[in-house]
Amino acid sequence: MRIARFVVDSDPLYGVVEGEPGSEEITVINGDPFFNGVERTHVKHKLEDVRLLAPIIPRSKVIGVGRNFAEHAAELGNEVPQQPLLFLKPNTSVIGPNDPIILPEFSEEVSFEAELCVVIGRICKDVPEDRADDVIFGYTCGNDLTARDVQKTDLQWARAKGFDTSAPLGPWIETDLDHEDLAIQGRLNGELRQDGSTNQMIRGVRELVSIVSHAFTLLPGDVIMTGTPAGVGLVSEGDRFDVEIEGIGRLSNPVVRR
Repeated sequence: MRIARFVVDSDPLYGVVEGEPGSEEITVINGDPFFNGVERTHVKHKLEDVRLLAPIIPRSKVIGVGRNFAEHAAELGNEVPQQPLLFLKPNTSVIGPNDPIILPEFSEEVSFEAELCVVIGRICKDVPEDRADDVIFGYTCGNDLTARDVQKTDLQWARAKGFDTSAPLGPWIETDLDHEDLAIQGRLNGELRQDGSTNQMIRGVRELVSIVSHAFTLLPGDVIMTGTPAGVGLVSEGDRFDVEIEGIGRLSNPVVRR
């Protein structure tokens, strides 16, 4: 099931996206699916007639996982960490499909990172790996934008990873997905730059959910960004970057500087 967040006139709504590409419709659901479940109404819209928003604005946090693909770690001259390398991005970093990525004035080297993102569905703590599926609401595409120059100079990654618009998410949340071997692709201005698979993760989805939940209490709507395959590069004003993940869809964002 594809759960989207969108606007038609003013207030954001949630809905279920159904149909084949080019003829999809979105059926409005009552309330917030994280707390009310998925209760369809009789109101429908053509997908092309609505504006998709980030499928979730985390009430609490976005948790990133650094260097979870060996080839990506190597391309930046880093070793694979012996312990999970976790970092936080504020919810103010989240934007949705087609929202502009605004390059921060303090960086000249912002890079893209196409990632599978896990959306948490219930409050949880110290989740055993074999119970991870019980706390996952679904999956979406993400772009963990990183100010590389600032990442190299700052002792912590808060500015480098957490600046406004550094966490595009979307286009929707897919609730039913086999995440073991999904193609992850990133395209810069239509050119394929990243081409990996979730089977290349050093730590898989279930292990990451368990690890993260042992560090932080997870709340409904929290997002875990699971790491990026090799091929990262820089974005510039006027670019557009697309993240496409098998079984989910495509997230596309333009890049601007203000």
